[in-house]
Amino acid sequence: MMRTTGTGHRGEQDDTPIRVLVQDGEHWMRNVGDLAMLSVTLRRLRDHWPDASLHVMTSAPTLLRAYHPDVHPVSDGRLPRWIAQPLSAVGSRLGPSIAGVGSVGSLRARDFLWGAARRIRTRSVAEQVAAPVEESGADADRRDIATRPAVASALRGASLVLAVGGGYMNDIDPWQFHCTLDLLQSAVERGTPTAMIGQGFGPLTAESLVARAGKVLPAVDVIALREGRAGPGLLAGFGVPADRVVVTGDDAIALAYSIRREEMGASLGVCLRVAEYSPVASRAQEAVGRAVRSVAGAAGARLVPLIISEHQSEDRRSTLPLVAGYPDVAPVQGRFVTPLDVARRVGECRILVTGAYHLAVFALAQGIPVVGLSSSRYYDDKLLGLDAMFGGNCVELLRLDDADLEERVAAAARSAWQRAPEVRLRLRESAATQVDLSNEAFDRVVALVDEGQSRPTAPEIDGHASGPPFVLFEQ
Repeated sequence: MMRTTGTGHRGEQDDTPIRVLVQDGEHWMRNVGDLAMLSVTLRRLRDHWPDASLHVMTSAPTLLRAYHPDVHPVSDGRLPRWIAQPLSAVGSRLGPSIAGVGSVGSLRARDFLWGAARRIRTRSVAEQVAAPVEESGADADRRDIATRPAVASALRGASLVLAVGGGYMNDIDPWQFHCTLDLLQSAVERGTPTAMIGQGFGPLTAESLVARAGKVLPAVDVIALREGRAGPGLLAGFGVPADRVVVTGDDAIALAYSIRREEMGASLGVCLRVAEYSPVASRAQEAVGRAVRSVAGAAGARLVPLIISEHQSEDRRSTLPLVAGYPDVAPVQGRFVTPLDVARRVGECRILVTGAYHLAVFALAQGIPVVGLSSSRYYDDKLLGLDAMFGGNCVELLRLDDADLEERVAAAARSAWQRAPEVRLRLRESAATQVDLSNEAFDRVVALVDEGQSRPTAPEIDGHASGPPFVLFEQ
């Protein structure tokens, strides 16, 4: 396998195997949507470069290896190396259901101990300094990631640094935002090709994040967006050249589209996301529950509770009460299922009522209309952008703070139920188009390595041009 060298003249070739460093969208491996995007990306990389060495940033090496035995976990610093390496070694021999329990337990124990140590350190500093300036937990943890030898080693040997899509290029998750840009910046300064795929951008308003985006993103070789409603304008504002940006749709569409069924489902799928970034009042939760039970009962349909995020059981805690008391409820899936398992369960539905973005992706990709539930601009943008990618009028977006929420959810669900047969083919055709666009963007990414495309002189980042590695990654 031939490749261009990561530094020096891009046209030179050697016999070193391809090495790809992948920045995943969710390091705990507890979100099925992020797992779906990662699975599609790893499959494409493996199909294109069968002998490549694939390295993935993670907090959960055991669970990563359980899902993908042929990849190399790169610890993000949340677990000590002496724990992470043994866990990684056993992960490939365990199924996700077994590996997941140990993975979550070790991370929770780590967070508890780290928090206790930080509180002790803070008290100690407070005794010595009258007005101490504390480093935030997110910044401290990020510093640990950037200085870890495993990360520095992965960057030094990388032929390509690739950021997989997720909901982190926004104000919601500054830790993941900075982690991703740190990796991309270091790669740019080393002359290593960089790409971001399946990305959703915004809302992005925090001054420090906007400034950082404007310094790093213009130097990224390829940025593939999952929607064309908000992302292109944001990137143009950051100074990203238009010829480096392409709109493809969500990479997880390929996974769900690949297992589409010929027969239409007869169930009503439901999920409600309640989280810090998606607040929902208890009365709104109760209204959604009454509405879906009423519509399903009138149609004689089974209710299917669906789970995307297992972080702190957020989807389970808010979704299972919606179906409580209904006479025909599908068994809820386990906590460590695969994205294919969830996509197949979605395929059993005729319509979907959801506050989780990637369930809507799984549904639309299989030709299933969606009633979307939102309580924030973040989810407004995600669901409206998804609707536009599928041609419009396939996601009816409802605000969870509407006074007449129950009536509106019921009316929207009944309407979706009636028109499900007529929109099925159109949605699948749109999904196929987006899969083609996503494949074309991937071809463009791997060409950065295969064809040894030379990079123009990197723009200055944080006051210096390409040259010595970014200081945070030095051992």
